Amino acid sequence: MADGPQLMLLLGDTVPAPAPAAFLDALHGVRITSTSGATSGFQLTFSLAAGAPLARAVGPGGALYAKKRVVVAVVFVGRCHVLVDGVITHQEVHAARAPGASFLVVTGEDLSLLMDLRHVRRAFPGLAPHLRATVICAAYAQYGIVPQAVAPVLTDQPNPLVDVPVQAATDLAYLRATAADVGHVFHLVPGPSPGVSTAYWGPQRREGALQPALTTGCGAADNVTELTFSFDGLATARYGTYRFEPPSSTASEVVAPEPTVLRGPLAASPAQALCQRALTGQTGRTPNRALLAGLGRKVAADAVTGRGSVDVLRYGHVLAPHSLVGVRGAGAAYDGRYLVAAVTHDLTPDSFKQHFTLVREGLGADTQVVTA
Repeated sequence: MADGPQLMLLLGDTVPAPAPAAFLDALHGVRITSTSGATSGFQLTFSLAAGAPLARAVGPGGALYAKKRVVVAVVFVGRCHVLVDGVITHQEVHAARAPGASFLVVTGEDLSLLMDLRHVRRAFPGLAPHLRATVICAAYAQYGIVPQAVAPVLTDQPNPLVDVPVQAATDLAYLRATAADVGHVFHLVPGPSPGVSTAYWGPQRREGALQPALTTGCGAADNVTELTFSFDGLATARYGTYRFEPPSSTASEVVAPEPTVLRGPLAASPAQALCQRALTGQTGRTPNRALLAGLGRKVAADAVTGRGSVDVLRYGHVLAPHSLVGVRGAGAAYDGRYLVAAVTHDLTPDSFKQHFTLVREGLGADTQVVTA
């Protein structure tokens, strides 16, 4: 990869350091999957020779043993892109009779795994959900994790005299549950420099600068290997429930607000709700909490999904998840802006390919120009 992206591999315990050159020489392939609102995973494949330093690294205390920290980054066009910052969870050794044919596969998850190892029971009197998220994530500062929590769009301030929020789960499970309750997501974003990550608790980001456009159907200007789109007319639903407010004996309907109160639209024509579903599990909750729960269910589904792949050398950019990208050449219904919901990075010594998933709420471009 001397003419393209330059791979960086860091290993260690709490603070990772550059891996020995022998490890990089033996690294045959890297696969990393990053998904919005979910845990990222990685898989490293090494050539394995008897007596090599790599063979000793898989044992207890070795650099590739369970729970050891791994950072993978690439330097491309003068910029460092951190692809994953995580810990090892699994290893496999494939021993072969032929000399030089053995290999080692190391698998792991991003640093959010560390938040899912211990069940915790504690109270957060008087703390709103985003403040609870900040307190929890701050406990992992030794791993370079910086909290970034965004307040819910509707006020959800618990009264400590009548309602004390209690965590009875792992930190990760609680962070995701409280995020889903208000229409938010929780995930770690590695970077911008190796050894640093952002713990993002907030609405799905649907704003900001566009990454270079994914182009198809334009002849020599094409930069995608493949690109397909689908529209699910049943993805969008109307959520509501009924509440009794004493002293009235008549139930009033509570309907979840439109996702536009939480995020900006990406499509010119958002998909219309074809069905109505009950907003269950809201007994005893305040009206604002019921509205937030319904909002969370509405923003969790997008009607349009795009899937494809790119060769990074041809694309000229490392496509990043959790941010926006433009599409052109796919037709009037599917051109325009999308959220990059997931990216799988496949690196070998000779290539760097990415497989991606794009989402938005409807058809038609809301802009006439996308970034070239």
